[in-house]
Amino acid sequence: MNQKPKYYVTTAIAYASKKPHFGNTYEAIMTDAIARYKREMGYDVYFCTGTDEHGQKIEDLAVAAGITPKAYVDNVAGEIKSLWDKMNVSYDYFVRTTDDYHEAAVQKMFKKFFDQGDIYKSRYEGWYCVPCESFFTDTQAADCKCPDCGREVQRASEEAYFFNMKKYADRLMTYIEEHPGFIEPESRKKEIVNNFLKAGLQDLCVSRTSFTWGIQVPFDQKHVTYVWLDALTNYITAIGFDPDKTYEEQSEHFKKWWPANVHIIGKDIIRFHTIYWPIFLMAMDMPLPDKVFAHPWFNFGADKMSKSRGNVIYADELAEHFTVDGVRHYALSEMPYASDGSITYETVINRFNTDLVNNLGNLFKRTLDMQKKYFDRVVAAPVAGTEEEQALDADLIATCEAAYEAVVANMDAYRIADAVECIFNMLRRANKYIDETTPWSLAKDETKKERLGTVLYNLLETIRWGAVLLKPFIPATAEEILDKLGAEGKDYASIGGKGCGKFGNLKAGTTVGESRVLFARIDEKAKMAEFDAIRAAQIAEAEKAAKAAAPVEKPEGVAQIGIDDFMKVELRTAQILAAEPVPKAKKLLKLQVDLGYEQRQVVSGIAKWYTPDDLIGKTVICVANLKPAVLCGVESCGMILAADCDEDDVKVIFVDGVPAGSQVR
Repeated sequence: MNQKPKYYVTTAIAYASKKPHFGNTYEAIMTDAIARYKREMGYDVYFCTGTDEHGQKIEDLAVAAGITPKAYVDNVAGEIKSLWDKMNVSYDYFVRTTDDYHEAAVQKMFKKFFDQGDIYKSRYEGWYCVPCESFFTDTQAADCKCPDCGREVQRASEEAYFFNMKKYADRLMTYIEEHPGFIEPESRKKEIVNNFLKAGLQDLCVSRTSFTWGIQVPFDQKHVTYVWLDALTNYITAIGFDPDKTYEEQSEHFKKWWPANVHIIGKDIIRFHTIYWPIFLMAMDMPLPDKVFAHPWFNFGADKMSKSRGNVIYADELAEHFTVDGVRHYALSEMPYASDGSITYETVINRFNTDLVNNLGNLFKRTLDMQKKYFDRVVAAPVAGTEEEQALDADLIATCEAAYEAVVANMDAYRIADAVECIFNMLRRANKYIDETTPWSLAKDETKKERLGTVLYNLLETIRWGAVLLKPFIPATAEEILDKLGAEGKDYASIGGKGCGKFGNLKAGTTVGESRVLFARIDEKAKMAEFDAIRAAQIAEAEKAAKAAAPVEKPEGVAQIGIDDFMKVELRTAQILAAEPVPKAKKLLKLQVDLGYEQRQVVSGIAKWYTPDDLIGKTVICVANLKPAVLCGVESCGMILAADCDEDDVKVIFVDGVPAGSQVR
């Protein structure tokens, strides 16, 4: 028995700081499509993904949330895993860098590198970007901005361990030259060679002392392992790597899968995967991965997705409107091979209605409806027709065979969108075939019964080919179609390329299922109104967050007072006993308050932000010696304290638990 060829594919592990947006999720969907395709082609596939869970950013976020870093990453890692599951990502293993086996392996590696002279202790002086977790020289961060993400960098000076990159630079350059397919696309390889290797490598900082959330350096407790030596190692720890053993001494599981066939990563981290990672592997005398493929980004229109811009789209939320397969289809059909892709709500609607509703959904439904109407759902055997009819049939068959060949060629080259387009070109040809053959006209002539059966057979078989080809991309829908067809041939082996003779594998006499609407048409106007509201809320939230984060401006023109003036103000705690609106005054509430030594009536302009039920029983701070005043015909004997939080928000200062009448000073 021939053993299946192996195929080990990975994503970059997602940073466990927050929920991934649509652009981040694309990588998992893309890699899933590749993994599913390889399984269809007869490969034994191992698909690994996971989460990167250490670093200063996570430590800071955990402190802000009031929980431990481990609790924080447990929550986020769970959310990421759940998102991958919802998007039907068929991973075989989910690695976390907080897993015990991973941390132990990283510590062993660090010690090994140190012992063999690859790591040395020095001091870092330069600039640090917290979001990117990257150090930069004065030249690289000349404008005090991160050259990768554009955010402001921090000046850093600390003791650190460094990896001697220069030691392996020539060896890496030689490897890249001798393995032209190691880095793809070609433009990314040129970037690495010209901008980094030829320019000269800088030694890499591999430890930190300014935070503690990381894998401790085994022989120096002040230091934790810095991100890239930790995170990149997941590709081998996930399959059982032991740093104390040579490659030949590793487990059979490890040797089966390593080296990886391909790492699928974003273009922003190509430097780490094509310089740092191969050098680490060289230092451990381990084989390098066959390929690193760096995909472009998804932008929101022309802009990079950013929560601060209020333009973030999440895949699971999008799926509530367009289904999981609808989101997968958009992601896989819209991302170019090398240049950045774009997502807008308008283009998602258009792609959904055009491809899934019209070309696939309508083809499926009307073909099954005709099969039911004319043949009681039983598939008739195809019969050779006239020369003209045979020519039409042959053209459809040739289109199917060409689609298969094109899908295979494009998928092998990681041109995912091109592969998807080939399938939908085939489906468009099938819709045209309906117009050319006019089955409804054939049905009116009993002498054309055999031709009608042949036309419908060809359509059903084309739909079967389309569903088989679509399995890596929209798997749930593809499986449903194949089940409805009653098809026995459901894998790539049941179809094939030019002259394969496999068109016709759908058995005559099969009873097809009832049709249904696979994808409901989206009303663009109504749906865009929904999305406009969502977008407006996102922008408002982003603006609010930006304002909250901005430094408070120093008030101008405020006169200074002495302590004697301040002591003239009598501030007392007061419990609100009753509250009601002031008639004909939208902004005012009439409050009955208990000052401990007496009860009073106070009128306050907080009706826009508080209801009476919000206030009754609460303890507030009251200016007790304010002269009485009449507001809208109601006497007010005091004033309660509140804070202006922004242009349209007021917060009453509550001091619940403090006895009524307590002096505030």
